[in-house]
Amino acid sequence: MKKIEAVIRVEKLEDVVEALKSAGAPGLMVMRIEGHGRQKGLMEQFRGREYKVDLLPKIKIETVVSDGDAVRFVEVIARAAQTGEIGDGKIFVSPVSDVMRIRTKETGEGAI
Repeated sequence: MKKIEAVIRVEKLEDVVEALKSAGAPGLMVMRIEGHGRQKGLMEQFRGREYKVDLLPKIKIETVVSDGDAVRFVEVIARAAQTGEIGDGKIFVSPVSDVMRIRTKETGEGAI
C-alpha cells in the first residue's frame, strides 16, 4: 500500500477532490496548512507598505491506495492541480506497512 500526500493550491481543492472521486479513490483527508517551497513566500502591499508573507495558505490531501493504483492516482492529482505556475505544490508517496479499520478490526488492503 502507498500513502499519497499532495500539497496543492487552495483554489485547486475542488478540482482535485472531484478528479480523485471520479478515478475511484477509496477515501481522502483534507487539511488546511501553511508553508512555502522554493519561492520562500511573496511580497504583499498593504496601505502603501510592502511586507513579506513567508507562509502561504495551501491544502494537503492524503489518501492510501494499493501499490498498483499509486502511479495512476499521482497522475490524476498532478493533472487536476497543475496550473503551470510557481507554487502548484508537491506530491509525496510513502509506503504503508499496514492499516486497520477500527470498526471491524479488518487489516491490510481490505481495510482501505
